[in-house]
Amino acid sequence: MTGTTVSDKAMTCGQALVKLLEAYQVDTVFGIPGVHTLELYRGLPGRNIRHVLSRHEQGAGFMADGYARVTGKPGVCFIITGPGLTNIATPMGQAYADSVPMLVITSVNETHTLGKGWGRLHETQNQRAISEPLTEFSATAYQADDIPDLIARAFAVFRSARPRPVHIEIPLDVLATPVGRDWTTEVRVASERPVPTQGAIAAAANLLKAAQRPVIVAGGGAVDAAEAVTELVEQSGATFFSTVAGKGILPDTHPNNAGAILCTEPAWDYVESADVMLAIGTELADTDMWRDKLPFNGKLIRVDIDPGKMNDLYPAAVAIVSDAKAAAMALSQQLDGNSTAEPVADAVSQLRRRVRESQPPLQQKHLAVLDVLRRCLPADAVVATDMTQIAYTGNYSFPVDQVRSWLHPTGYGTLGYGMPAGLGAKIGAPDRPCVVLAGDGGFLYTLQELATATEELDSCFVVLLWNNDSLGQIRDDMVALDIPPIGVSPTNPDYIKLAQGFGCRAVQPQSLAALETDLKEALNHPGVTLIEMHESAVP
Repeated sequence: MTGTTVSDKAMTCGQALVKLLEAYQVDTVFGIPGVHTLELYRGLPGRNIRHVLSRHEQGAGFMADGYARVTGKPGVCFIITGPGLTNIATPMGQAYADSVPMLVITSVNETHTLGKGWGRLHETQNQRAISEPLTEFSATAYQADDIPDLIARAFAVFRSARPRPVHIEIPLDVLATPVGRDWTTEVRVASERPVPTQGAIAAAANLLKAAQRPVIVAGGGAVDAAEAVTELVEQSGATFFSTVAGKGILPDTHPNNAGAILCTEPAWDYVESADVMLAIGTELADTDMWRDKLPFNGKLIRVDIDPGKMNDLYPAAVAIVSDAKAAAMALSQQLDGNSTAEPVADAVSQLRRRVRESQPPLQQKHLAVLDVLRRCLPADAVVATDMTQIAYTGNYSFPVDQVRSWLHPTGYGTLGYGMPAGLGAKIGAPDRPCVVLAGDGGFLYTLQELATATEELDSCFVVLLWNNDSLGQIRDDMVALDIPPIGVSPTNPDYIKLAQGFGCRAVQPQSLAALETDLKEALNHPGVTLIEMHESAVP
């Protein structure tokens, strides 16, 4: 497309980029304005794009992550050169590990200075050397006309491949350059997602038809295929497990749904007896299993959009490189209820009961709190969790009936994720109640984003702070390994006063009954509430 000529004063490259993002239906950007991103911010007034001011670039990245997980759209960030990029590198790593679409647009020093080491403001010798391991691709726009191609490439990743972060850096001189032609409406439709071959579907269907004890494991790559996967479970008679990212693909009450319990010993025993496993949209990573590898010795069918997953720790007997929904629909049509699988509803019910009853005392405390939380929350609520022991228990025990409702930093395992990710989720889905579940250690990483929350939100947003006055998991790991606990019992601040200082409601229930009352009140409060629940308050 040649576009039309515009006058030099009409639009800088930064302005044009913002207009192009609007054409790609971007409605929100997260970031902090700086001297190196002024031309991007010049482009925001008059556009239908909401800017959310984070208080740290790490917060902006986690907000973009939460927004993307709930909406399915890429979270977009505007970030300055150098320290802005290094600050957002951790959220980029988290999004990469969990296959979350994120577009990070940064500035970089003037084109003629790159790599020179002249000591320019915010200078980093090679920004892309930082971002490349954390992204699907990282690229530099050396001229304004590079931008539409790079944005189209980014959205092709988000829409037709395994969604992961993309980093595009733009030199300051390019950002300020007047565009020579109007490419701001050059939206390119991404290529379609891959669909399965008939031969692969037939081979997989034959294995499932003959299976006596089939299991299906679905992950984050299948969240947009929930209806098709449910149909496939019912056609095959398989026991269903989800990963943490796949919670809600089947309603928790479905009789074949064992839940996200693959990190528990009873589930390991169950999987070991399976003769066929269909893994759909999941890496089968050890962060979901809490062990290096599942004890599975049967035939494995893998459905994944990423061909690199077909021969890793779990080589596939049948490999189907495909969009999850297309593959699940095709398999269901082939099966058409023609399965020899043994009935599983009773076995699944017993399995779930075994998992709950086998929990040690600390996890029983967690379950008591999580039960209260589940009773109080409506079915469409979002729970954004941090790396904290109570969230680990919730990963396999908290019931979820719809996808994009339980957010957890599974792969990278980043402390400080929960608060800003929950805020991004709330911004992306403002009509859904949102609760953040964080521990005292992780909460301190990003609590400054309470300022953003009180500034941006006028409906209920709840932070449930689980306080055990320690880095509990690390402390317990040290004790288990005979290492004297060091650095795991920090002195905590007064969280109630801190929250009030940010303008939040803040309460400190002393019992489970009080917690239930406080949660109900918080869910009816048009703003931010911090609920600090101390471990000692739970019997």
